[in-house]
Amino acid sequence: MSANPKTGVYRTPLGRARGLGSAKSGVGRFIGERVTAVALLFLVTWGVWSALTLARGGFDGAIHWLGSPVNAVLLLLLAIVGFYHMQIGMTVIIEDYIGKPVTKALLLIANAFVCWGAMALTVVCILKIALMGGGS
Repeated sequence: MSANPKTGVYRTPLGRARGLGSAKSGVGRFIGERVTAVALLFLVTWGVWSALTLARGGFDGAIHWLGSPVNAVLLLLLAIVGFYHMQIGMTVIIEDYIGKPVTKALLLIANAFVCWGAMALTVVCILKIALMGGGS
């Protein structure tokens, strides 16, 4: 046991370490990264397969393909989960490797705006094509 020089209170090593843990959001972010990564395994596989089959159909084939509700929903899920996964990952990188508080705060704000803005733009574009285009 040792005394804290400022307070003179004696604390055990466990007591000193207790206040130094996570800010209680790390576990949720960790689980979010893993869940979105697993979802992306399936969605990206579907997306690559779809892109390869769409390559032969041309523009009209792609419009018709996106008119299908199943394809539109899966493409929306791919976009939303992908951008969310990117935002979580970049947040972790910024928090781990940027030391200056002001720079870190600005980068975290920019990360949120870019990710959520790109996600919103992508969703609007997909919905516009899916709802206006032909489909089966």
